[in-house]
Amino acid sequence: MSLNVPTTASIADTIVSQIEAELSQTVPLLPKAFVRVLAKVLAGVVVLLYKYAGFIFLQIFVAHATMAETTINGKKIRPLVEWGRLIGVGDPYQATRAELNIAVKVSNQTGTLAARSLVMRTETGVIYETVAPVALNAATVTAKIRAVSGQNGASGAGAIGNLVVGDVVSFANPLPNIGRDATVSALVVTGADAEGTEVYRARVIRRFQRKPQGGAYADYQLWAEEVPGIVHAYPYAGEAEGRPGQVDVYCEATVASSGSPDGYPTAAQLDAVFVSINADVAGKATRRPVSAAVHVLSIRRQDFTITVTGLSPPLDTTKDAIKAAVSEYLLTREPYIEGLSTLPRADRVTQAAVSGIIDDVANAEGASVTSVTVSPGPVHQLQPGQKAKLNGDPNYT
Repeated sequence: MSLNVPTTASIADTIVSQIEAELSQTVPLLPKAFVRVLAKVLAGVVVLLYKYAGFIFLQIFVAHATMAETTINGKKIRPLVEWGRLIGVGDPYQATRAELNIAVKVSNQTGTLAARSLVMRTETGVIYETVAPVALNAATVTAKIRAVSGQNGASGAGAIGNLVVGDVVSFANPLPNIGRDATVSALVVTGADAEGTEVYRARVIRRFQRKPQGGAYADYQLWAEEVPGIVHAYPYAGEAEGRPGQVDVYCEATVASSGSPDGYPTAAQLDAVFVSINADVAGKATRRPVSAAVHVLSIRRQDFTITVTGLSPPLDTTKDAIKAAVSEYLLTREPYIEGLSTLPRADRVTQAAVSGIIDDVANAEGASVTSVTVSPGPVHQLQPGQKAKLNGDPNYT
């Protein structure tokens, strides 16, 4: 059955009809007749109860629970977050501030660079501050800085604070004994944006589907993906490669958090994953099995070159559509983990599949192709930790 909320007018008409039936007489049609006014007031209450009951009903399903704060009997709750806490996911990840090491040139080796000295990255408008005082006792000293302010009055938290080694930042005010510009030498803590509602919802649903099992593949995946910025993790046991007792966990990061268009995580993110897998509570390891040696690694990208021969007519719009379709197909290819990956398998790239996609696009654009070749191919199976991508533009002849 379908639960449809009746309109206020239909409920009011029903109430009037029921009163007329009980009184055995017709209620006057005047808009201000007592019975009709009463019916509209009661109908409003009934509709409100219908909608409130419908809202409460949706909260029992994670897929529809709201993230918005709701007050019930004086208690403020966020239903989706309550589900996350119940299953052990915890609260949504808050935005984290980037922390970096910078190399500061010293012109006169005396004094100290004070803590909370302001540093700016002009290109992004993000302001950083030094974390601790640094003695100016060498030609170049290392200072740690943390993002504290961003554009439009933001707090500086998030991926916007991330920089790469070699980027130049400048002290906001001239300081004695040091140069105005400094160079980033290391990314210590990766800044990450706050977790979005739908990303958090998907994480809660995955936790329901893959409950902890004491060291199964699903556990390593969940532990790794708890780290902000890590979107996918691919764990593999080492027995098949003659490394018993070893678990390799390949990680993929968001572009915003890692700065890598291929999703390669930073060293700081890999370290954070290792810490998450080996989490201790009150000095006691509570996660990975005692006998498991964990290696945390970055994913690897396998490039594919697609050659399309005999495209007729060779329209730029057709070429762009082919490139987009093939790229989308390749980006969905990922390694297979038995017992964890869902069917159909997505770890193979075949020339037949790519040709079919290109033929469909060409037909939709009113074009045709003579042949398609895929390199490497014609059948390539992705290895552990390996994901596919298009190597530049397809070649057309």
